Amino acid sequence: MASDKPRILHNNRDMVWSLVPLVLFCVLIAGIASQCTFSPGGPTSGPIPSFDVDAALKYDAQDLPFPVRKPETPEGWTPNSGSRSIVSGDGGGDSSTVGFITEAGRYIQLTQSNAVETVLVPFVAGGPRTATGTEDVAGHSWIVYGGEGVEPIWVSDFGDVRLLVTGSASPEAFEQLTTAAADAPILAA
Repeated sequence: MASDKPRILHNNRDMVWSLVPLVLFCVLIAGIASQCTFSPGGPTSGPIPSFDVDAALKYDAQDLPFPVRKPETPEGWTPNSGSRSIVSGDGGGDSSTVGFITEAGRYIQLTQSNAVETVLVPFVAGGPRTATGTEDVAGHSWIVYGGEGVEPIWVSDFGDVRLLVTGSASPEAFEQLTTAAADAPILAA
């Protein structure tokens, strides 16, 4: 008659052999559900979502109480997102945001709003930011909000509207989008 080992004599090898069936069962369920893939070369880029930036900005121009601009982006940039938000708080207002994937595969967005800068920047950043400098592009001064480990934000006042650019794109892409936005025609309401 065989008896089990006393509990004190169980070791890590016994625990590993106990967990092997559980791990295999989890891998089997994940494989059946097609929720995981094996990619030895690292993650791969998926398709960029399609977004009609022209239609979105035309709609925003008809509905929002500030002039909306339609920038001509550089060749190779793909519009991939857009949204409208209400910036709450004193000095808040409406905002229209469109996002692009640059030719280098980096994200950059343009937000147009009638909210004041001191309310708009923390709204977009998700928290308070401190101005770290300025950039002069296309005849306009852009206040730069940056810092360690955060995406830069460039914002400029165009009278009835504030233009804000942020994202993970390069400084050259920021200059391209701020120039395009500053020179962009205002869409008819």
